[in-house]
Amino acid sequence: MSRTFYFAYGSNMDTATLRDRRGIEWSRAVPAVARGWRLAIDKPSLLGTGDAMATIVADADSVVWGVLYDISTADYEHLEFTEGVLIDHYRRTPLPVEPAAAWDGAERGVVAAVTLASDSRDPAIRPTLRYIGLLLAGAAEHGLPQAWIDELRTIEAVEEAVGIAALRPLFDRAMRKPE
Repeated sequence: MSRTFYFAYGSNMDTATLRDRRGIEWSRAVPAVARGWRLAIDKPSLLGTGDAMATIVADADSVVWGVLYDISTADYEHLEFTEGVLIDHYRRTPLPVEPAAAWDGAERGVVAAVTLASDSRDPAIRPTLRYIGLLLAGAAEHGLPQAWIDELRTIEAVEEAVGIAALRPLFDRAMRKPE
């Protein structure tokens, strides 16, 4: 089975999102940093709900912490499908990341990974408190640096729009990988 090294920096860091909601399994997950990128949480939601999602933007002076996953290529393709790659909501973006722990039995070093990024941005929108909670949960769960978690806590967030929470079970069923 072919494998993909996927770098998650947004809600997919959270097990409840990646495994439970999307049905994606991984064989390894470690904290990792992508140098030369900056986190931006101002990307319009795929669902058009008026709230912001995460993306990364090239920035030579910045870093983004996230989780490096080893997943099957089939699972990665499902992830791309549910993230809207086919409709240009996100695009597959190769990038080097540095795992915070040994990877492939070698000393720490650079791993060629892929992530999802977008040029679609709207500085007027904010993420929901729920969304930021997923980032914080995933960062804590996977042991990302406390300084990064503290930085995530400074992101301005808003309440979720009325009615969206009631539709969440429908969204979750649509995102889950078929058995």
